[in-house]
Amino acid sequence: MSPKKAKQATLDTDEHMFDVVISGAGMAGSTLAFALVKSLPHLKVALIEEQSSPISKASFDSRSIALASASVKEFEKLGLWQHLKKNACPIEQIHVSDKGHFGKSKLSAKEYQQEALGYVLEVEYLGELLDKKLSQLKQVTRFSASSISALNTAIDKQHITLNSGQTLTCDLLVIAEGGQSPTRALSGFSVKVDEYNQHAVIANIALEGAHQFTAFERFTEQGPIALLPLTNKRYSLVYTAHPDEAQRLMTLSDDAFTKQVQTQFGYRAGVFKSTGVRASYPLSLRLSPEIVKHRVALLGNSLHNVHPIAGQGFNLAMRDIAQLVKDIANFSDDIGSYAMLRSYQVAREQDIKTVSLATDALVRIFSNSSKFMALTRNIGLFTLMMCDDLKHPVAMQAMGYRS
Repeated sequence: MSPKKAKQATLDTDEHMFDVVISGAGMAGSTLAFALVKSLPHLKVALIEEQSSPISKASFDSRSIALASASVKEFEKLGLWQHLKKNACPIEQIHVSDKGHFGKSKLSAKEYQQEALGYVLEVEYLGELLDKKLSQLKQVTRFSASSISALNTAIDKQHITLNSGQTLTCDLLVIAEGGQSPTRALSGFSVKVDEYNQHAVIANIALEGAHQFTAFERFTEQGPIALLPLTNKRYSLVYTAHPDEAQRLMTLSDDAFTKQVQTQFGYRAGVFKSTGVRASYPLSLRLSPEIVKHRVALLGNSLHNVHPIAGQGFNLAMRDIAQLVKDIANFSDDIGSYAMLRSYQVAREQDIKTVSLATDALVRIFSNSSKFMALTRNIGLFTLMMCDDLKHPVAMQAMGYRS
């Protein structure tokens, strides 16, 4: 839809007609809504959230995300990073090791003339900022306590019925609901699921001293354990374990849990003082073989829900967002057209395939008790540490830049 047509539609037609409808107001959906209006202020956007809050509180909880350097640059373009940076902690080094073996490697921002390889941000700050910004945009209509109950697809429109009975019409529907997306199924997308037989236990851990802005990834037989530096002498912990072990970890006292993490890491990451509230969730790889259908696009975890082993999930979603906004701008005369959706699909499919295959391989290689696999992966880590030509593409991927 051209800017002129979009403006006319806003003035003269039913209030429930939109250029783009986004189902899911979590990190990906809310960021997309803001990015669309920031880049294309003539658009009329609807944002649907199943919870009673306009912004998904389930998405913007106590968790933290690792923002790659490329994602930070996207937030800078949107004018959001200046508000987020004060609550974000830089990652200046990444230390990777294999428990009980000699293999280890280290990446440093200084090696690549960067201020940081990325930043760690508690997602509640992003949620608060997006909620404030979106509430100020007259182009965005937010439907809370709402979900899509029916779709009626026409040649040039998507006709959407909400659980409230309200009907919306749009040129393009974007599904950004997360890994268990009901609208993805309603739209006819299939999804491939590989269970890892692992749960992630997450918590924040306070330190006695400074963490030196270093992130740690420690591989164990049950899965990786990651420590991401936070502000105020804290780490964000992602502790991967088999389901029974994860359940045991959740029942430990705070002191016992803190000692368990200290035992796993030793003292290379510092002395752990205390642990905050813990949460646990199962891990799997969920991928949709299709990225688009007629006037529908998938985005974020609804498209690719990967293991948190390398902190790539939201960074992958940020690249989805940047590409979709670019394609909508390039095909503004007919948002949601075959040509627009084809461009989005072609641009995103290789990146998604590369990241999902890489994270899946890391999980399977490093969550393995085989002595042969242990030797192989440790030789790999040692070689990575010694060879700059091999470290460079790994560092570029960590910073979110595609080679």
